[in-house]
Amino acid sequence: MYWDRRIETMERSALERLQLQRLRTTLRRVEKTVPFYQQKFKELGIASRDVRTLEDVRRLPFTTGADLRASYPKGLVAVPASRLLRLHTSSGTTGKPKALFFSRADVDNAAELMARCLTMAGVTANDILQNMMTYGLFTGALVMHYGAEKVGAMVIPAGPGNSEKQLLLMQDFRSTVLHITPSYALYFAAFLQSKGIDPRRDLAIRRAFVGAEPYTEETRRKIEKALGVQVFNSYGLSEMNGPGVAFECERQDGMHLWEDNFLMEIVDPVTGEPLPDGRKGELVLTTLRREAMPILRYRTRDITSILAKPCPCGRTHRRLSRITGRTDDMLIVRGVNIYPQQIEQVLMGIPQVGSNYLIQLEGLDEMTVKVELAEGSFDGKVERLVALQDEIAARLRAEILTKPRVELVPPGSLPVSEGKARRVVDHRKL
Repeated sequence: MYWDRRIETMERSALERLQLQRLRTTLRRVEKTVPFYQQKFKELGIASRDVRTLEDVRRLPFTTGADLRASYPKGLVAVPASRLLRLHTSSGTTGKPKALFFSRADVDNAAELMARCLTMAGVTANDILQNMMTYGLFTGALVMHYGAEKVGAMVIPAGPGNSEKQLLLMQDFRSTVLHITPSYALYFAAFLQSKGIDPRRDLAIRRAFVGAEPYTEETRRKIEKALGVQVFNSYGLSEMNGPGVAFECERQDGMHLWEDNFLMEIVDPVTGEPLPDGRKGELVLTTLRREAMPILRYRTRDITSILAKPCPCGRTHRRLSRITGRTDDMLIVRGVNIYPQQIEQVLMGIPQVGSNYLIQLEGLDEMTVKVELAEGSFDGKVERLVALQDEIAARLRAEILTKPRVELVPPGSLPVSEGKARRVVDHRKL
């Protein structure tokens, strides 16, 4: 299904002409209205007129999260205060947040992109979407909410947590679609199991849109098996509107990024130099339609690659591969670079492992991975527990090239967050 077939299947040459036109319009606007970019352009000795091709975007300055925090509260705003309609802030940071402003056109456009995503994943006006994300300054819940309403689906703004109430809503109103974090999806599946509820038999849910925190393909399969739903991978960030930047179609082979709204690059995380399609690197995004707060060459810190091969669904917007980590999430342990998702990938592929884990770093470089056991996986025989512990440690060593201490803990004993999961606790004396 298409939301806007004309745009979604636009010929590449026409799409790239549209991108260039919108890029040049954006550059003229920031050149006139945003002191931060005026100064950057002056330092680099460039002007908007110097960008004549899409490749010329490489001449423009990068924008970082630190730049956004330094510009707090309104240093990157490109419109008068009377045209600002909504404020969101970034999550997961300490100190001053990143303030992200939306005009009415930005709010409408974010909903439009979300409607594209949902339609692409098979959502219709007949669906009932239970939105289990945090409402408030976080963009995730509201943008999904507005997009689902634009499709015509009924939205239940449930928010996170309170599993008893979530279940009651699903039972009474026959929710068909969930919007949920992967960590809470696994926790909720265990909750249903404890209640003796089979979601395939007793509930109407058929799709889950999972996001707001990184997760692996193994976790996706675990959620699908536990909840009996089709799980769709999504990508978004508050700096670029929130959710709806890229989304899987029903083929589920990479996430289509809406290139009429965002210009994407993949660069070497260290040098900033461009990398070819298919090579993993850091995703850099430039907004092409943001009115209140355009952002040029934003370093997302997310590691991915561009899948240039055409998708059988017919959409011409290129796809991103699964995000495999964030450059600022990378851990260095005993001289080895480790992404937490590497550990999750191993753990979620082991049937005896439950839904939760925690990575603890202490002392100089001691790593302990606390792993919850799955319900019913321990028969009381200590030798089997020791064997499982050794197996997990060996598999982790093969993946991350260093052997952590593995501690197996009872189901449900590790803390569960109603928002983004906290997977790493670093108390090292570095």
